[in-house]
Amino acid sequence: MTLITQASFFDTQLAKLQACSHYQKLLALPIVQRWAVIAGLFLLSQGLVFGLLYLLFGKVVVIGFFASVLAGLATGIGALPALFFKNISDRLFNSLLGAAAGVMLAATAFSLLVPGMAAGNSVWPNSHNGLIAVSFGILLGAFFLHYADKKLPHLHFDAVSEHSHDSLQKVWLFIVAITIHNFPEGMSVGVSFGSGEMKNGIVLAIAIALQNIPEGLAVALPLVALGYNKYKAVGIATLTGLVEPIGGLLGVTMVTVFEPILPIAMGFAAGAMLFVISEEIIPETHSKGRSRYATFSLLAGFIIMMVLDNLLG
Repeated sequence: MTLITQASFFDTQLAKLQACSHYQKLLALPIVQRWAVIAGLFLLSQGLVFGLLYLLFGKVVVIGFFASVLAGLATGIGALPALFFKNISDRLFNSLLGAAAGVMLAATAFSLLVPGMAAGNSVWPNSHNGLIAVSFGILLGAFFLHYADKKLPHLHFDAVSEHSHDSLQKVWLFIVAITIHNFPEGMSVGVSFGSGEMKNGIVLAIAIALQNIPEGLAVALPLVALGYNKYKAVGIATLTGLVEPIGGLLGVTMVTVFEPILPIAMGFAAGAMLFVISEEIIPETHSKGRSRYATFSLLAGFIIMMVLDNLLG
């Protein structure tokens, strides 16, 4: 799919939404009443979803899904500076991305790979089975994102950060990329909770939330710079993170119902996260020179997450 085709797709969907009579009635309401209706509908939908999940799968699935929702909403929190600024310095942005990479690396190691190998040794008692299962899962997760990277049209961090003022199409393709990568991140939270280790799930949810903050900023700022309403830009950034609960729900229900696949699922989530770190985040932090700030930020993020993992243990 080309850039023009992708842009026309979004234009078509936007036109359909604007033509919807219910949407027009919503926009016609006073702003306070409008947001009250939106908040009420959201809370009602969440009550129905959480109630059904509790009845069908139990408490662990509900907690895992809720944690992935909170982690996804952190994307919107990260976008909030776009309400006040149109851009930030490359040094600050790269430092934030570097810290996010460090947080993700630590969470991948301590909350996915180590418990994944332990779970594999428990499911298939042998000193090497856990290692083999997790290694297979890592490759599976990496190839999944590699395939998505090839088949779905999108752009990377550096393409948007360098040319964000040139093309709205490019910004939307970048938003697609963020959405693609958020799915396995949400899945990793769900898988971690599905393992039964509440601590690992909490640590991973915090890590994903921290990592989502600079992503939200990276989505919102180019939209504001291109003339988008700043509140709409923050809303779009928030929506990119809300694909995470879908991945979280899939992950937590899958490993809860099919426990033997837990080691492979944890490896899959780890492989997907490692792919994002190596393919997207680290290259961006080193693309404009002065990468030393990002390197030390990565180390700081790793240490913070390592300390947090031990404190919660």
